[in-house]
Amino acid sequence: MGTGRETVSVNPATGEVIGRRPEDSVEDVRNAVAISREAQKEWGKKSFIERGKHLLLIRDHVVRNADRLAETISRDSGKTRTDALTTEVIPAAMSADYYARHGGRALGRKAVFPGNIAFANKRSYVDRVPLGVVGIITPWNYPFGIPFHEIMMGLIAGNGVVLKVATQSQEVGKVLEECINAGGLPAGLFAHVNLPGWTAGEAFIEGGIQKLFFTGSGPAGKKLMAKAAERLLPVSLELGGNDAMIVCHDANIRRAVRGALWAGYSNAGQSCAGVERIYVEAPVYAEFVGYLRSSVEKLTQGVGTGFDVQVGSLTTEKQLRTVTEHVNDAVEKGGVITAVSQNAGGSPGGYFYPPTVLEQVNDSMLTLQQETFGPVVAVMRVESIDEAVERANNSNLGLTASVWTGDRKKAHAIAGRLEVGTVTINDHLMSHGLPGTPWGGFKESGLGRTHGQIGLEQMTQPRVVIDDLLPGVQKNMWWYPHTPEVYGGMLGLLHFLYGGSLVLRIRGGMRLARTFLRTFRDD
Repeated sequence: MGTGRETVSVNPATGEVIGRRPEDSVEDVRNAVAISREAQKEWGKKSFIERGKHLLLIRDHVVRNADRLAETISRDSGKTRTDALTTEVIPAAMSADYYARHGGRALGRKAVFPGNIAFANKRSYVDRVPLGVVGIITPWNYPFGIPFHEIMMGLIAGNGVVLKVATQSQEVGKVLEECINAGGLPAGLFAHVNLPGWTAGEAFIEGGIQKLFFTGSGPAGKKLMAKAAERLLPVSLELGGNDAMIVCHDANIRRAVRGALWAGYSNAGQSCAGVERIYVEAPVYAEFVGYLRSSVEKLTQGVGTGFDVQVGSLTTEKQLRTVTEHVNDAVEKGGVITAVSQNAGGSPGGYFYPPTVLEQVNDSMLTLQQETFGPVVAVMRVESIDEAVERANNSNLGLTASVWTGDRKKAHAIAGRLEVGTVTINDHLMSHGLPGTPWGGFKESGLGRTHGQIGLEQMTQPRVVIDDLLPGVQKNMWWYPHTPEVYGGMLGLLHFLYGGSLVLRIRGGMRLARTFLRTFRDD
């Protein structure tokens, strides 16, 4: 059906038009959900092993076409080809393999043992039931990796999936669809639609999905959550971060700086879990920033489809304006730019901002309070770890953080004080690539989790089955008719379990036993 319009894809590093895709309509979304729902009825009956075979076919297709996929991601997003391979294509293959092999163990039937001796005759188990059709809306910063993980989770859990990738990432959407179709899934189980962001959310919610998984901005996530509440539709939201890195005086400084370079500047800083704020203990501040400045100045930037640059372009003109605004705001408030890449370049038509270091920063600055989402790190000297933790937690966002120290015991103690969903020790910006590790944040960074067992469970709903194993029972002790004997027996149960003295517990047990015998009488 469509709308008669089309989306034009442009390489943000060069301004070159690289593709076009017809725009779908709201009615197309409804039809896709309806078709997926029919296909899901049979898909949901398949075993985890059967579903897993399809995921392994998808994995194999990703592996065979890894280089082409990385090039497409690079051209569509502006990131370097190496970034695309390392942070999207390889983790995608790993996720397909992980969920194919471990989905059944995570979501298979689980026995629930009685929580009290009074119910020793009851045996329960929990089945994880597919939701039906899940809707997935994903952003432009990791246009292949983020949706791929969630599609794999949705499929292995027995769901149908309807996907919308970002408008800016339609070429990636095409190859992503190609990969999923290589799995030989039932016709219509998976669908990829193209709608503008401002209409897609409502179309998904009103189109009949059973759960919405959204990765994007905080304001957009809040609007979708409010809309979903009209249907009591469950949502999973990942809404970004302003991640802190804490460098202790006993850290390996060279490793910490290299970690800051990776986590702060890869993907041109456009990572929800990228380092944006660095808090360094005073005794090593000079050493840390000295090495950081010289390292940033050596970073190369340019069109990333080759292999000779470390940092590519930003993905959108709007993001370039945001990064510029944040840096200008910091300088106006007393911040100082102490290092800029001396090898920054790129096409005149590209959205490039040079890797930058900000110092003499304070909490009034936008870059410390909001998600800058660009190749800028702000470094602050702190007098103690207590100050670092306090400043790191001084944010309405709480996605990830990292602690850098040679003392692991101290690292875990600091991690336990940070108000974030993930803390990495002597590393940063890699946990999203661990398919077995839950992904999500505290505070306004989101709601719910994806990845790992917790993420898989959120692709399902639990159904409990309780069975009575005691033979010959005619009725429960507390069923009608109620008599003084019933009341006394139930009071005896309470005393038998929790009476304060041995005598009270024995008496309670005797009254309980007399009442218990009525369960076998047919009167």
